[in-house]
Amino acid sequence: PFVKRCELQSEAFCCCAVSKGLGRMDDQGCPRCKTTKYRNPSLKLMVNVCGHTLCESCVELLFVRGSGSCQECGTALRKNNFRVQLFEDPTVDKEVEIRKKVLKIYNKREEDFHSLNEYNDFLEEIEDIVNNLTNNLDVENTRRKMEQYQKDNKDIIHKNKLKLTREQEDLEETLEFERQENDRRRMLLLQEEQMQQLAKKKNKQALIDDLESSQLPASMLLAQHKDRVVQLETQLETQRKVKSVTFSTGIKMGQQISLQPVPKIEEALYVYQPLQMEMFGPDVPEYELLGTQGYLNHVRTATPQDLAGGYTSSLACYRALQDAFNGLFWQSS
Repeated sequence: PFVKRCELQSEAFCCCAVSKGLGRMDDQGCPRCKTTKYRNPSLKLMVNVCGHTLCESCVELLFVRGSGSCQECGTALRKNNFRVQLFEDPTVDKEVEIRKKVLKIYNKREEDFHSLNEYNDFLEEIEDIVNNLTNNLDVENTRRKMEQYQKDNKDIIHKNKLKLTREQEDLEETLEFERQENDRRRMLLLQEEQMQQLAKKKNKQALIDDLESSQLPASMLLAQHKDRVVQLETQLETQRKVKSVTFSTGIKMGQQISLQPVPKIEEALYVYQPLQMEMFGPDVPEYELLGTQGYLNHVRTATPQDLAGGYTSSLACYRALQDAFNGLFWQSS
């Protein structure tokens, strides 16, 4: 399956940021006022659609009227489009923002295509668009291509947006339901703990009162006290049983899940049979004997790079001998 280039690029940028560590703090700074994070650790860098960085103070100063141009590339920018820089390299922030905008238009799913290859081609087209817009390659043609695609696929784009909205609503509803159930169980447990503590205090006070006023032996009173404690714990254990609730996974609370292994289906095991090839020629020397019999004397020795790729001199020589000997004894009928 196709692997999105964005994941690889994001991982590469993140790994680079971690490996360079704090040694790059002096490089992270505002290109206008030259303030760095080394001098001011609380410096907040902002980035816009063009991918160039400014600190928060410079943004407030330069875009006091709400709009202006980038100090580095001259692109017209709006103040409300600035956002906090999340990555060490602002290009990654630019790519993330561009990808969000592109995926709002190119929102087809795998089920919208007749084959996996068509879906993979669609994903590759998305990566090409993101790459062009991120690196300022053929921007005008790329934007025209996106506008044309949006016009041609207006209905399916709208349908997939609605589908995504419904899925998000269902997910939020499920999460809210589970949160409410967790809160309800937490309140029940809290009430049970308070009731248990209150009952223990009452039971303890009743024991003290009985010891002071009753004429019965202390051992009998202690035995009665222990019986009351056991009865109290039994009642509390019964009250702890909460009504079963179905979660988003379909499993109910208190449901007994079978952990027995899946029964195995006995089938005949596959037995490997070596491939028998009819050569119509002399027998090829054994693969292990090619070196001792001098066949490798005039074959190029494999380099470490060749060995890493799976190439060996013996294998190449063995295949060449098979081709040379094959069909030498063949006669037309």
